[in-house]
Parts: sequence; C-alpha cells; structure tokens
Amino acid sequence: MENEKDRVKADISKLPLKVKAEMALKEAVAEAIAEHKRRGNPIAVWRDGKAVWIPPEEIVVPET
Repeated sequence: MENEKDRVKADISKLPLKVKAEMALKEAVAEAIAEHKRRGNPIAVWRDGKAVWIPPEEIVVPET
C-alpha cells in the first residue's frame, strides 16, 4: 500500500523542471526566512522602491 509521502513524491517527479525548480526555491526561501526569525536576525525586503529591514519579531514565515 502506497503512503501519502510516496504518492506526493511520485506526483512531483512528473512535473516540468521549471515547476520543480520554483518549488525548491520557494522552500529554500521559507527556510532562510524561518532561520533568520529563529536567530533573531532581520531580513531585507523591497517595498515601494526601497530596501527596508524587517525586524525578526515582524517576520512572517511562509508555509511550504
């Protein structure tokens, strides 16, 4: 009997390379943001044409 994780892995293997690359990038960014928040480090983001710092207590970690 195939479990959920194996089924998802099989489904992902059939996706185009550019889709898999985008998924991997989004996961890596979410992990980096979470690590900054855990360590108490701010992150830099682009807002209204300017680079601004987001303090760790205001960081929202995206779900993957």
